Amino acid sequence: MTATTALTPEQTHARLDELTVIDVRTPGEYASGHLPGAHNVPLDHLDAALDALTAAAARRDLLVVCASGNRAAQAVRRLAEHGLDAATLTGGTAAWNRLGHGLDRPAGARTAWAMERQVRLAAGSLVLAGLLTGRRLPSVRWISAGVAGGLVFSALTDTCGMARVLARLPHNRPHTGDLSATLAALAG
Repeated sequence: MTATTALTPEQTHARLDELTVIDVRTPGEYASGHLPGAHNVPLDHLDAALDALTAAAARRDLLVVCASGNRAAQAVRRLAEHGLDAATLTGGTAAWNRLGHGLDRPAGARTAWAMERQVRLAAGSLVLAGLLTGRRLPSVRWISAGVAGGLVFSALTDTCGMARVLARLPHNRPHTGDLSATLAALAG
């Protein structure tokens, strides 16, 4: 496999037992439903997981997944910089689920909103608050302008600072499971 490989949900389903699946979404998103057998290594912890991922890649091909494929593509590029080949799942877990393939969920796990949805809510709320408050305090409109500029920058660079901030909120952190156990499982 090369660093630019993308597998369709059908190809992934046929090869699932041959792949080590790495889900780079937040722990909250992961708990809301993930590919069977997937290991949660959030994108912001990818560098800390390099040794374990190298060991896992020596045994089986790596497949990196997220909700839609954007964060997985970022992760694959970062892994390639360290000499690790990995594939992405075309359309992410959303496409996987849409085609009727099952998602695993921990017992009693609550459903977290997808990060993209959280970003839309936060950005929209900040813009609206800036505009409404700006009627009385015109300088507050700069909040709306700042968010708009951030969204443009995000689109041009294919990064999202707001998602990085939201990923650190408690509702996006796991109540069960832990990265060190995941890394040990990948390394072993």
